[in-house]
Amino acid sequence: MTAAARATHTDVTGLILAGGLGRRMSADGRGTNKALQLFRGRPMLAHVLERLQPQVTNVLINANDRIAEFECFTCPIISDRFAGYQGPLAGLHAGLVSCATGWLITAPCDSPFLPLDLVSRLMHAQQHSAQIAVASCDGQLHPVFALVATNLQSSLEAFLATGQRKIDRWFDTQKTVVAEFDNASAFLNVNTMADLRRYEGDL
Repeated sequence: MTAAARATHTDVTGLILAGGLGRRMSADGRGTNKALQLFRGRPMLAHVLERLQPQVTNVLINANDRIAEFECFTCPIISDRFAGYQGPLAGLHAGLVSCATGWLITAPCDSPFLPLDLVSRLMHAQQHSAQIAVASCDGQLHPVFALVATNLQSSLEAFLATGQRKIDRWFDTQKTVVAEFDNASAFLNVNTMADLRRYEGDL
């Protein structure tokens, strides 16, 4: 790994999205917090935090329930400001409201193999005055791995106020660029208990 990939980006705050219902992870379909599921002996969120934290100046965790159980991660916990589990855009909005740096980068709590150079590549992609940079691999966009300019808070708030929730539709309203990655396994999601068992071994 290059020095650039290892660098901490001081104008970037990390946001781990852990505010969903996690219905596919629970046997009864009622939902469970995927971030707190044990994966290789540790909560899944611990793996995400370990890989994202060295790349940014600080990390926020977006969570909407079981808040006390997140305190062991020693990161600020922020909850959605739009009620009713409105999805990743609501989590992103909460992050932008709380962000003290010029940029916010998002990562889902169920992707424990995220790239160690995620921030560097997205920062490089947005150098041409883009407001959002999104990860892509093998022709597939990964919209919850996104670098977003903090000054887009009001734009996102207005978009959510209309009742829209599709993350890619909001991206389409901004100057957005795509950053290509070459390791699809880095973006694997552990969505179900079957996924969790499948990825317990080395990839």
